[in-house]
Amino acid sequence: MLASVNRLTSGPVFAETIRRGHRAGGATVVLHLVVGPGAEPVKVGFVVSKQVGNAVIRNTVKRRLRHLARERLSSLPGSAVLVVRALPPAASASYAELGADVDRALNRVLDRYQAGGDR
Repeated sequence: MLASVNRLTSGPVFAETIRRGHRAGGATVVLHLVVGPGAEPVKVGFVVSKQVGNAVIRNTVKRRLRHLARERLSSLPGSAVLVVRALPPAASASYAELGADVDRALNRVLDRYQAGGDR
């Protein structure tokens, strides 16, 4: 479970992160990253639309993504906001495939952040 201090729940912050953040994607997920100034804790939010599947499938995908994100919090810079958007193929992906895709996308989005600085 993702700690409450690390959960992104603000709609405007979701929108701002998706609109202005560095983006990297894979076959099953797209990650959006914004790093702000300050010592805020890392926040992670998830977007799993109805295109992914019915409620049972969406909740399964969200649980898997929350667990994967919790394991990777330490690799994110301080005061980062990460939005993980699941794509329809996430519904049929295994946990290992989803984890590998998140790792690839996370490495790419962190590389883009470090190369481009803050947006």
